[in-house]
Amino acid sequence: MVLSLPRIPTLMLAFGLAVADDWPMFRGPNHDGVSAEKNWLGPWPGGQPKTLWKKSVGTGYSSMTVAAGRVYTLGNAANADTLYCFDAGSGSEIWTFAYPQKLDPKYYEGGPSATPTVSGGQVYWISKQGEVFCLDAASGREIWRRHAKREFGLSDPEWGFAGSALVEGEVAYFNAGSHGIALNRRTGDKVWVSGTAASGYSSMVPMTFAGRRALAVFAAKHLVVVDPGSGSALGQFPWETMYDVNAPDPVLAGGDLLITSGYKFLDKPGTGASVALIRTAAGRLEKAWQTRELASQLSTPVYLDGHIYGVTGNGDEPSFLRCLDAKTGEVRWSSPQASMGNLMVADGKVIWIAGNGELIVVAARPDSYRELARAQVTGGKVWSAPVLSNGRVYVRNVKGEVTCVDVKGSGSVN
Repeated sequence: MVLSLPRIPTLMLAFGLAVADDWPMFRGPNHDGVSAEKNWLGPWPGGQPKTLWKKSVGTGYSSMTVAAGRVYTLGNAANADTLYCFDAGSGSEIWTFAYPQKLDPKYYEGGPSATPTVSGGQVYWISKQGEVFCLDAASGREIWRRHAKREFGLSDPEWGFAGSALVEGEVAYFNAGSHGIALNRRTGDKVWVSGTAASGYSSMVPMTFAGRRALAVFAAKHLVVVDPGSGSALGQFPWETMYDVNAPDPVLAGGDLLITSGYKFLDKPGTGASVALIRTAAGRLEKAWQTRELASQLSTPVYLDGHIYGVTGNGDEPSFLRCLDAKTGEVRWSSPQASMGNLMVADGKVIWIAGNGELIVVAARPDSYRELARAQVTGGKVWSAPVLSNGRVYVRNVKGEVTCVDVKGSGSVN
């Protein structure tokens, strides 16, 4: 482990307090890919948002988190993973934390997949090999680490552990083992382990199920609703995907759960590449509808006002941004063809980063596909989700080039 000390002499940020437009975890503070930020899009001079800064962090698919004026992400170089902490406005490196980790490419470039989570002044994540870390968000000092895979005897997912941490109360939850593990957020002590089978690749999502607090997780072969106190399964819905790649997060859609996965159909009817809405009424998981029109290998859709916005496709295949009616699964519109990418939503607008590095802003309305802005903001392959925070959009390609652009259009952000 190598730790570089903070490059600023004093800590001027209150890490215990959330800022309104922070994005402190994967898919944001409400775990839904929707930002509360308003009035963030302005005219781009010459049709291009101004690039505020760029940094190289190494190979990987980790997205960015933004908390209290700082940006966090992970990358791999020279067989070491590094967590970077940058100043959100200037890109100045504040601290780094590194540990040995093989790049581990397998039909893709490799590198870390999980996005760091910032909560209560601490940063949490799980490595591809199942080691869990907790650092002080201000200084990068290690607070604790647990090699969950080795200590709990967990089986390896084919492409390594990928889900981002969910922190609630005194517990940090991870998609590892059969359908999750829970650790004490302050000490790393085991709270529960659901089982030792290989996990899926999604993050755990909080929800209400049969009138009680629960967690939804996309396990290797099932959608599972989990009791956060004990780790027991409150409900399961079978969902078998080629290579067990259940990767996008479950999406809360008006109290129900939307799940999607890529690849071709398996031999069993109704499995494989498709998207489905799962009813949760009366404490049971029952399919309402299923379609192949929004099958996504890795991009989690967003639910907004009775409609679903998502990116279809697998890997480097041709892809589309689509809007579906959440009640029926009917396609309301489809974009022109693009390369696979990822998305989020803010103030009635879809922020779509296409797989070729184009930033595309689309009206989040079900009546028609309408682009509001488009610009090439980075190169290379982009699969990581974009992040909007305080008038800036952060994007990251697989090579590890993190780019921050000013989408307000003024060249400066207050």
